[in-house]
Amino acid sequence: MDAQDQYGTGGAVRRLFLVAGAAALTLTVGLVTPLNPAPQRAEAENGKRVLTVAVAQSVDSLSPFLAARLVSTSIHRLTYEYLTNYDPKDNHAVPGLATAWKPSADKLTWTYTIRDDSTWSDGKRVTAEDAAWTFTTMMTDEGAATANGSFVANFEKVTAPSPTKLVIELKKPQATMAALDVPIVPKHVWEKVGDFSKFNNDKKFPVVGNGPFVLTDYKTDSYVRLKPNKSFWRGAPKFDELVFKYYKDGDAAVAALQKGEVSFVSGLTPAQAAALKSRQDVRVNDAPGRRFYALATNPGARAKNGERFGDGHESLLHQKVRRALFMAVDRRTVVDKVFQGHAVEGEGYIPPRFPEYSWKPGQDQRITYDPAGAARLLDEAGYRKNGDGRRVGKDGKPITYRVLCHATDPQDKAVGQYLKEWFGDLGIGVSLDCRDNVSDPWLAGEYDLAFDGWSVNPDPDFVLSIHTCGALPATPEDTGATDNFICDKKYDALYERQLAEYDATRRADIVKRMESRLYDTGYMNVMAYPNAVEAYRTDQIASITTMPEAAGNIYGQDGYWSWWSATPAASDGSSGGSAQTGVIIGIVAGVVVLAGLGVFFAVRRRATTEDRE
Repeated sequence: MDAQDQYGTGGAVRRLFLVAGAAALTLTVGLVTPLNPAPQRAEAENGKRVLTVAVAQSVDSLSPFLAARLVSTSIHRLTYEYLTNYDPKDNHAVPGLATAWKPSADKLTWTYTIRDDSTWSDGKRVTAEDAAWTFTTMMTDEGAATANGSFVANFEKVTAPSPTKLVIELKKPQATMAALDVPIVPKHVWEKVGDFSKFNNDKKFPVVGNGPFVLTDYKTDSYVRLKPNKSFWRGAPKFDELVFKYYKDGDAAVAALQKGEVSFVSGLTPAQAAALKSRQDVRVNDAPGRRFYALATNPGARAKNGERFGDGHESLLHQKVRRALFMAVDRRTVVDKVFQGHAVEGEGYIPPRFPEYSWKPGQDQRITYDPAGAARLLDEAGYRKNGDGRRVGKDGKPITYRVLCHATDPQDKAVGQYLKEWFGDLGIGVSLDCRDNVSDPWLAGEYDLAFDGWSVNPDPDFVLSIHTCGALPATPEDTGATDNFICDKKYDALYERQLAEYDATRRADIVKRMESRLYDTGYMNVMAYPNAVEAYRTDQIASITTMPEAAGNIYGQDGYWSWWSATPAASDGSSGGSAQTGVIIGIVAGVVVLAGLGVFFAVRRRATTEDRE
């Protein structure tokens, strides 16, 4: 669920496990990719430098208004500019399409200066009108609000008084105005669209954009091709082509890295990382990640109109049952045995990589591994064992929970086996429902438990918003922005407070109270914070920017820094070019410092994912 993932990740619509597979997103990048062997050999002979990113997640949509998966939102970060971007060193807001921004005294009107040196890839100038049209369309069309509607829910009016001036009027103060993670699209192209809920932007190429890359070709469940935008205001990327290729098998991607057929792999398992560390021509990046790995419960799928749907087990409506399941999961074992140390034990909703928002329960609040205590809670809730040692539901039938998992994620399957053991000791059965596409049953509420995960942005607003009542679908037939149908009035009240709070310290305190509420209600059991474990061939990639630069990830960043900064190694005739340090500096010039606000602005998120972004 750039939240993300993706895992998420991370847009405001549901980035559910669409992107939650971000950990499972196995990325691979190479100079020459075997999409079409003969043409690629010709490209190599001509000295064409191709960077191939192999992903274990297919594109859900190429429309910025609909995309939820991390791979999709990552592509949009490359092809469209946002108003602001985020410095790869420390995540503070820096110019994107906007060179400056400032609020009115009452914080209800924000004025952005739109740069005059950005052009669409079809040659037309980018203006404030494009941004005003993008936001207004999201405000007035439910289909256009699918992915990122939470960002504009508080907008009253958006206008463009001049080509370089954008004005956003708010209903009430909003602390995320320098973290609007929304791709700005060209009005002259998108105003011709009829139904935004169905238009996937995948029929006409090249796709008109203004980011560092231009989307030139796409084949469903196969590949996405991009070429450098030579007129990009920050400078063109160094590789001649960027290709995202869909790989279902992560082991195949790692084998391709070892053969030199690709040059970058992400989402490595501990065994894969260990094997690659022994190679002199491969560098393994093992850094604190920006996502969490959780077990989510179905609290009873429902729509805003109050109608219930889906078939989640009735026992999960009881807080004592959810808490008992929480107590039956040994998070230490998940970290040590499944992630083999490449993760941190989970507690609060936001990973420790973001210390200002990361929360830990107090000793008297912490839910520890306690199978005996879990059994007592189940007894108290009325779910006792029958003569065969099985817990039975109100219908008298033995309880077996269906656990929704990703077929391509070995971690899901490994943790699933532990769940069978832990829950089995309680007298509860577990049935793993591993699928290539988990979105359909998730949206329909047809699951009991599910492996969940989102890539969290420096500003946590998006991943907080997906658990509000307002994120529920309007009706059972609609698609909402909710992660797993949580609707809690106390949580919602805290969400509204944090959104309107400009004081950084006070806002962080409210966010931590929201995490505490999620923890106590038991809807989300955050089991681990996985590391970003990646590897690349040093004979193919000379340098590439991590985020944060000191110790961060390469894939799934809050921006386009990695692929934009990637410099080919001059190891053979197909990869030359001048050196680029991969360190981006001097990009904060022109930003209006909001000293009076005393707030640190950054970006939220798809996850995405992984992911979800």
